[in-house]
This record gives sequence, structure tokens and C-alpha cells, in this order.
Amino acid sequence: MTPTTLMHDQVRSALAERIEKALKSVAPDTQVMTTAQIHDALVEPPNPEMGDLAFGVFPLAKALRMGPPQISAKLKESIALDDVVEKVEAAGPYLNFTVSMRALGEKVIAPVLNGEMFKRKLIANAPKTMIEYSQPNTHKELHVGHMRNLCLGDAIVRMTRYAGIEMITSTFPGDVGTHVAKALWYMKFHNSEPAPVTGKGEWLGQMYSKGHLLLEDQTGTPQEAKNREQLTMILKQLESKSGEYYDLWKETRQWSIDLMKRVYQWAGVDFDYWYWESDVDSASVQLMQKYFSEGKLVKSEGAIGMDLSADNLGFMLLIKSDGTGLYATKDIELARRKFNDVKIQKSLYLVDMRQALHFKQVFKALEHLGFEQAKDCVHLQYNFVELPDGAMSSRKGNIIPITDLIHRMEDTVKEQYLSRYKGEWTDAEMNEVAAQVAKGAVKYGMTRMDTNKKIVFDMNEWLKIEGESGPFVQYSHARIASLVRKLGYDSSAKADWSLLADPSERRLVRGLMSFNVEVAMAAQGYKPAAICAYLYEIAKRFNVFYHECPIGTAATPELRTARLALAAATGEILAKGLGLLGIPAPQKM
Repeated sequence: MTPTTLMHDQVRSALAERIEKALKSVAPDTQVMTTAQIHDALVEPPNPEMGDLAFGVFPLAKALRMGPPQISAKLKESIALDDVVEKVEAAGPYLNFTVSMRALGEKVIAPVLNGEMFKRKLIANAPKTMIEYSQPNTHKELHVGHMRNLCLGDAIVRMTRYAGIEMITSTFPGDVGTHVAKALWYMKFHNSEPAPVTGKGEWLGQMYSKGHLLLEDQTGTPQEAKNREQLTMILKQLESKSGEYYDLWKETRQWSIDLMKRVYQWAGVDFDYWYWESDVDSASVQLMQKYFSEGKLVKSEGAIGMDLSADNLGFMLLIKSDGTGLYATKDIELARRKFNDVKIQKSLYLVDMRQALHFKQVFKALEHLGFEQAKDCVHLQYNFVELPDGAMSSRKGNIIPITDLIHRMEDTVKEQYLSRYKGEWTDAEMNEVAAQVAKGAVKYGMTRMDTNKKIVFDMNEWLKIEGESGPFVQYSHARIASLVRKLGYDSSAKADWSLLADPSERRLVRGLMSFNVEVAMAAQGYKPAAICAYLYEIAKRFNVFYHECPIGTAATPELRTARLALAAATGEILAKGLGLLGIPAPQKM
């Protein structure tokens, strides 16, 4: 099943039909490009003076046996000016089109304002896909570093679903392992304070960090052997699912789950499937033992695994000599469950780039085990988040807990930006806007960088309402919302789009036209950063338009109506685009 982009853009579709007709005139016996292919090939030229859309004729050269400049010149001769095409020019290998403003208004602004633009399916024949993202460990504190995965995953889900892809969501938290034993060990043997009434999940993460540091400090001392003995006892109880530590694990695990759900609720994230390491632990080991009995795995020094040296991937350990499994063991079993139980056709794993070798091994092992869907497993990797002074580590305790961060950002927004509205806004309004702006800063900041680049988290930079930031785009939306309210925008008023003659008006409309095109490309490439860049560009174009073209004091009532409608449409695009990133669009800021 190959995904196909649909002809969802009315302006591009109209031009594509005219270009295809011209092609038939130039080469009547040659089918070179379909209308849909021409639709997708139309791009916004780098210089606004060149026109609204450009068509590069390079793909036609071989079939037509002509040089690109010759082709564009011949096509120009065959395209008549009409109610859509105001001007067409051949410029070397390109055909540059200027579309009539009336057509732009009818095919871009009006569909945005009546919502029809946002109801179009952009991609067809896409495989039923599951994305696994946000895989935090219980008994550790959720921190800023976890937010890149969460925000990326959420944006990918929203974009792909908007585009028409069936996207199923899952998370795979780690609720077993040495990190759990360390937290329980510290709680039992070294902590004298009772758990707090609130914030138990955060407190539990501190127990883990303190436990890890204490164990590290006591390495090489007489206490080390006793510590190892106590940790082993805890792990055995967890494995046997009985004993006081198993009971403590169940209680404390729930504290972590409650924290996760609070963060997910704040982020507006919901998962269709929650998979747990503890649920696939024993089943995954049994599956590997079955494969071993069938001769598909080998034993080496008491351990079981797969030799992938022929694939330049080394030896993949699947069952340790003590009989326990590893992450790879669980991922193989989980892949089987996803495809067999949920009937997906493609599986995405959003995990940072440090796990690249792990997933290469897992996918190759699946292939060698005869799992035909191995080719449909994809590791979406990304670089991680650092603080200005370096990497974060839950083990070392040098993290910014996400709940603390949210409160700090909201307080900063109130103090730096909203304090001037005291007495004018209610406390509820102040709290709501502060929460919206904090969310915008985090989510935009976590998604705007290309996934192969590190992110350096800087709260003050991310909260600025100028420059490339979430609050800047949100502020642009709020400014438009205020303008629309103040000037009394009437959605039933008929606008004369031909009055929008200023270059800044045309450039803004041209940007709005590309909304679905940008989303379709971003969804296919799983790249939310493209949406961030698009929204930033639209916000900048609106600011230029607002400066160059007075709305309230427009020369005529008709021009005022057209400009106000364009402003309202821009607000709708910004709101929808922010929504695809999981960011609220404030009505005032």
C-alpha cells in the first residue's frame, strides 16, 4: 500500500488542469505527468515578484526531448489567461503563474473562513500505523528531557490524523528493572521520611536518584556486597510477584502512573494502548526459548541470542545466563503483539538516536525470525535535550522536573507579561492565559528544531514573544482575535477579494494557500519542525500586512471588509496550525 497525496489545493488543482491541457497540446501522444503530479510539483517561488506559484519543467525534458527553457516557452504559449490565471511567464526552466486575487479569495480565503479548507483529506492509501512514544520509567521523575519525545510524538499523531492517516498511539513505560529496585531499596533502608500526601510520583523519583548516588558512593566499600544482596532480594520478589517489595512496587508504581497521567493530561495526550514491560517480561523470554528450541537462536557462554555479525550488527543478546530477558527481548514480543493483535501495517518507534543500534538489531532479528512485517518497522530517532550547562541525568539528579518547570513558566508569564492586566483580568483569565503560553513555549520549543539537532533548553528564550517561539505565534493569533472582536468582523459580509492589491496582502494569501501542502509534507516525513517554520512565517507575513495595510482606517468600507476577512482567515490558519502541535491559541495575551 503506497500513500498518495490527493489534489487538495484548489488553486494548484486549477493550474495543474491548465498545465496538463497545455502539455497535451505540446505533446498530444505523450503522457508525461498526471494532474496530481503537476499539483504536487507547483511550489511558491523564492521571489514574490516572480508570481504566486512556479512549475519546474525538468521532469518533462527526457520524454519531450527538449531543453527545459524550450518546454516552458511552448507551454506558456498554450496557456490562456482567464479568471484564474492573471499572468503566466516562462523564466528559463520554470513557468511562473500569477493568480487573480479574486480566484485566490474564492479558493483560499473563503474556504479557510467557512472551515472547508480543514476538512479535506490530504493523503490516501496510507497504511494503518501505530506510533509508540513517551516511554518513561516508573520510579523516576519526568523531566524536561522527556518532553521532546512527548511533544514530537503528539505533534506527529495530530498532523498525520489531520492528513488522513489512521494513526494508533501507544506507550511502553519501563516499570521493572534495576532502577525500580534502587528506588525501593533506598525507601526501605535509608529513608526516614514518610511519602508526602501530594507529589508522590516526583518524590519517588528523588528516592531513585538518592539511591543511585548512595550505591555509587558505596562502591568499593564493605557495604557494597550487602547492597548487592539487598537489591537481588528485591528483584527476586518482583520477579516472583510476591513479598513486601512486590507489594511496595505495586503501590509506588501507581504513584508514577498518576504522575505520568497528570503530565499527559497537561499535554493533551491520550494513548490508545498502554504496554508495560512487566506485562511482556515473562512472555518475551518464553518466546525466545521457543525460537531457541526451533534452532533460530544460539547459545553462547550460557546466554541465548542471535549472531548478526554477517549484518555488521554483532551478537544480539536475548536471554542472559541468569534466564532473564533484555529490552530487545521485550521489543520482539511487543512487535508481534502490535501487528498480530492490533492488525497494524506499519510500526513507528519514536526513541532517541542513542538507541539506533538497538533498533537495527531488533528489526534485523525480526527479519531473520521470519517476521514479514520487519520491513514495516521504523525507528524515528531524534537528538536529546540538554541544559545550558550540559546533559541531564535522573541518576545524578541534575534535572528540571516537568511539574516544577510548568509552574515556573506560568509564574514567569504572569510576572513578566500579564501583571499589567491586574484589575482588568480575573485571576481565572490570568491563570488560563499563563497556562496556554507556558504550553506554547514548551511544545513549540521541543518541536521547532530538526530532529537530528540537540535542543538546549532555555526557559527565558522560549518564553519570548518576539522571534521564533511559540508565544510569538500565539501572540500573533491573540492580536488577530482582538482585532476581529474590536472591528466587529461579520462572517456573512461578502468581500470583494479583487481589492486586495497590496503586495503584502498577496504574499499573506499565498502563505495561507500552502497550509495543507505544508501539513501533508510534514505528515509524510514525520517532521513537526516544518509546521513550526510555516507558522512562524505566516505570523511574520501577517505583521508586515498589518503594518502596511490599515484595516480599521481602510480607504473604503469594502476594502476594510476584505482586509478584515483576510486577517480573520490568518487567525484561523494560525489556530489550526498551533492545534496540530498541541498548542492552544489564546484569544488574548
